[in-house]
Amino acid sequence: MEKVAMLDAVRRFIRQRPGLKFGNYGDVKAYRQEARGILRDYRDAQELLRFVAMFSISAEDLTAATRAYSGRLQFQPNGTIRYCAGQYWPTEYRAAVCSVLAQAILDYWYRCDYKDIPKRARQEFGRGIAARWFR
Repeated sequence: MEKVAMLDAVRRFIRQRPGLKFGNYGDVKAYRQEARGILRDYRDAQELLRFVAMFSISAEDLTAATRAYSGRLQFQPNGTIRYCAGQYWPTEYRAAVCSVLAQAILDYWYRCDYKDIPKRARQEFGRGIAARWFR
């Protein structure tokens, strides 16, 4: 699968509705807190995706990066993504994408021999994304 097809698959995958079930939460506050976290993961994934699309990160690099998040996210030859949930799919499918994209970016930065990766991540993405995905 080529890089453009992989990135398209990622875009389709993260655009899926999470499908939270209100009955799984004790109150509205807990439900909304979970929904905010899922939305944050969506925005993070979009930002990481933009970076991957702009730089020399190949399809092979993306495939190798699927080792992140316990290897539960895999690119399929038919242009889709297969994801095996660990606990609760709605709260983790976008986080899995962020982990894989962050791993691909880290691998790219290591190849480019950047010395201070955390500083580079903060400069490129800001403190929030750097703290969540580039520890």
